[in-house]
Amino acid sequence: MAVVLKLGGSVVTDKDRPETVDDEALDAAVDAVADSGLEALVVVHGGGSFGHHHAANHGVSTTDGTSDAAGALAIHAAMKRLNEAVVSRLQSRGVPALPVHPLSVAARHGSDDAAGEDAELSLPLDSTETLLGEGFVPVLHGDVVAHAGRGVTVVSGDELVVRLADGLGADRVGLCSTVPGVYDENEVVVDEIRSFEDVAAALGGSESTDVTGGMAAKVRALLAMDAPAYVFGPDGVGPFLAGESPGTRIDGR
Repeated sequence: MAVVLKLGGSVVTDKDRPETVDDEALDAAVDAVADSGLEALVVVHGGGSFGHHHAANHGVSTTDGTSDAAGALAIHAAMKRLNEAVVSRLQSRGVPALPVHPLSVAARHGSDDAAGEDAELSLPLDSTETLLGEGFVPVLHGDVVAHAGRGVTVVSGDELVVRLADGLGADRVGLCSTVPGVYDENEVVVDEIRSFEDVAAALGGSESTDVTGGMAAKVRALLAMDAPAYVFGPDGVGPFLAGESPGTRIDGR
């Protein structure tokens, strides 16, 4: 059974400076992964100042697509650069990491919604599952993917996490964010969320904070998974990988 860890784009990059890695934060996360010794781990990372910067410039989001090949390539190429930085640092610490690029394998289809919000994400996991079985650590990332009728749209790291967790039968899912967990109305970290109503007032619906959606969308998606998820800050990566329960536990089962 695998563990899925997502490193938020805002954690591993400086989101205010285009295509800038936060070296200290990325090194700390990589050290935690290396020290954990986990043998069945999948890593996903967000776009941060790499993907979001280019996606915003080209007007592309999880629902708004483009048929401009140059624009799509600019977004994908930026994400590959960030992915290479993550993979190379993991390998430098002895972690057998290899990249898996969603553009090459994933697609959205079947949406009749004008906003594209009910489009189904198809993400075959044969490659990822086989890499795991061979002792590698697959590293996926937010990306652009083919979207029937819309050219390409963005697939977020959070969407990938949900698909991976369910498709691989993950034991646990961890999402490292810039905040130590999900806040309530008084900006106190909530220990556990069993239903969206537990935090609906604090999250205020599903207003987007970037091209892939905010905390409300994240919580809704995690509640629908078959595995418990944890949202925590950078200091929680090591404890999560050690089997502890940092931050906010989200479990809708």
